Amino acid sequence: MHNPLANSHLHSKPYAAGFSVPVRELHAGHRAEILRHLLLLNDEDRRLRFGTQTPDEVIRHYVEHLNFNRDTVFGSFDSQLNLIAMAHLAYLPKVKGKPQAAEFGVSVLPNGRGQGIGTALLGRASVHSRNTRIETLFVHCLANNRAMMHLAQKAGMRVEYAYGDADAYLTLPPANPGTIVEEAAKEQWADFDYAVKENFKRSNDAWSWFLGKPVVRPT
Repeated sequence: MHNPLANSHLHSKPYAAGFSVPVRELHAGHRAEILRHLLLLNDEDRRLRFGTQTPDEVIRHYVEHLNFNRDTVFGSFDSQLNLIAMAHLAYLPKVKGKPQAAEFGVSVLPNGRGQGIGTALLGRASVHSRNTRIETLFVHCLANNRAMMHLAQKAGMRVEYAYGDADAYLTLPPANPGTIVEEAAKEQWADFDYAVKENFKRSNDAWSWFLGKPVVRPT
């Protein structure tokens, strides 16, 4: 793995995404949903997400040791409140004389791909990074992870390849009042979206019980 702070010629384009895909900040109470999401990834998806073959016990260990006080985790839920995608923003140790950096990792279940969810997660993580004084957003993945590389290049990240791995970097400008408002608005929109889906799900579940058969819900 390259040192994400070693490159002094990073792309300076700020990255943002719209409100079309709601993204919520997750907390320790979401561990069960996060575990369920990651265990649904097949062997190849796990290899691309974690860079190696990843059995169930390794995933359980990873989820159990997520530090929500240090790092930030984001998620996107479908209409049935399944965690369809998640992103882990891990804050890297501060190196004297180098910009503060964070590493971004993301996974999207097959039925959620091609809908801009990964883009929305990266945009949300970028804004949050700026608002928490992160100067460099960093992605490390396998070079054949085409989805991640496409996402990184779409965001304007500088990509370097070596020994089958790829590192992508994005220099972030400082926070400003606009980024503070943007993050708050996105979180409120995601909370509202979740509440609507939750109420709709409860209503459908009640009708399913009353009718004695499942009610088809939109995805």
